[in-house]
Amino acid sequence: MSYYPAPDPAPFAWRQAAPDPLDYPEYYEGVILRRIFAHILDLFLICMLVTALGVFFLTLGVLSLGLVWVPLLVVSPAVALAYDAFQVAGRRSATLGMRAFGLEVRSWTGARPDLPQAFVRALLFWGMSYMTATLLMWLVLGFALFNRQRRCLHDYLSGTVVIRSASQMVLRPVTR
Repeated sequence: MSYYPAPDPAPFAWRQAAPDPLDYPEYYEGVILRRIFAHILDLFLICMLVTALGVFFLTLGVLSLGLVWVPLLVVSPAVALAYDAFQVAGRRSATLGMRAFGLEVRSWTGARPDLPQAFVRALLFWGMSYMTATLLMWLVLGFALFNRQRRCLHDYLSGTVVIRSASQMVLRPVTR
């Protein structure tokens, strides 16, 4: 009984496109549910950051007689974009929520996303989230239910794929 080849956790690069789920199901096993829980955790952490900054700007607003309250409208989206983009472009290619649930983001070629690609991905995700609120969010996330790599709409548009971390993969025997 042979096993799937263990993915190399360091480069994680593939040649032309992301691995096919039929050949390497361990890359995509449970990704949708993990992404949902990771997003909930990230949203909680972002809300904590925005709340802390909100208290800071509220205090400054009272001291400046309301002049600093206008930047508070920009803080929430800016914190969400920075939180997502800088972490996805970082060494682990994942936000804190993604790390907690064993996920990471890769570009379509398998490399870690660079900062511009991570920023575009974050802008698309959070932009679509804010614009669609809950009315059309099923459209953004529904793409993941109908493709083999479990990619959401913002993944397609930014050229990324979310896979399980190499440390989280369970290799299964090949049946032939």
